[in-house]
Amino acid sequence: MTDLHSLAEPRADCELCPRLVGFREDNQQKYPDWFNGAVPSFIPAAGIESTRLLIVGLAPGLQGANKTGRPFTGDWAGDLLYATLLKFGLAAGHYAANPKDGLTLKGTMITNAVRCVPPQNKPIGAEMKNCRPFLTARITSLPQLQVIICLGRIAHENTLSALDHKRADYKFAHGAEHSLAVEGRKIMMIDSYHCSRYNTNTGRLTESMFEDVFGKASSAMA
Repeated sequence: MTDLHSLAEPRADCELCPRLVGFREDNQQKYPDWFNGAVPSFIPAAGIESTRLLIVGLAPGLQGANKTGRPFTGDWAGDLLYATLLKFGLAAGHYAANPKDGLTLKGTMITNAVRCVPPQNKPIGAEMKNCRPFLTARITSLPQLQVIICLGRIAHENTLSALDHKRADYKFAHGAEHSLAVEGRKIMMIDSYHCSRYNTNTGRLTESMFEDVFGKASSAMA
């Protein structure tokens, strides 16, 4: 039997978290045409090994990635994220909130700390812990990785835990830069407020603030 935690990508029908499995099954009954599974990472067109930037979000949105099967696709957060990636030359094509829109990533991969949609968009501690080995495996599988952008505090904390770093040593703040030791190399981690509708509607995160983060990432990869 395959050890799920040895894989960087869980099976769509991953059964590690009973609450999330139950929620997934409920959604399968309500929305049988949706993806309704553990959402895989969005991989750059040139392949996994071309990844220099990894973007880590919290978890799939119910009507976003849980519906479409592609991270940040189908909800407001994706509208801002993909527009920014296109502006910085980290994506190509046209984003139409559909995994068949032809959009491709350039040297960039997008994943989530928790791969299955949680009720009310709030995973619990056990679910984050169960999913963390996938994040560890995903990060350590990227030989050219230079920068990780964490979208929100939970993504920040889970990334640190996935890499066995003490959270107290790396405080979350929008735009904060942290140098992380990962298997004998240095990777920069940059924090951003999550690009959620709530954060943008309240002014906590502006388009300019979000672009500043990607400007820092681009400079670090130059």
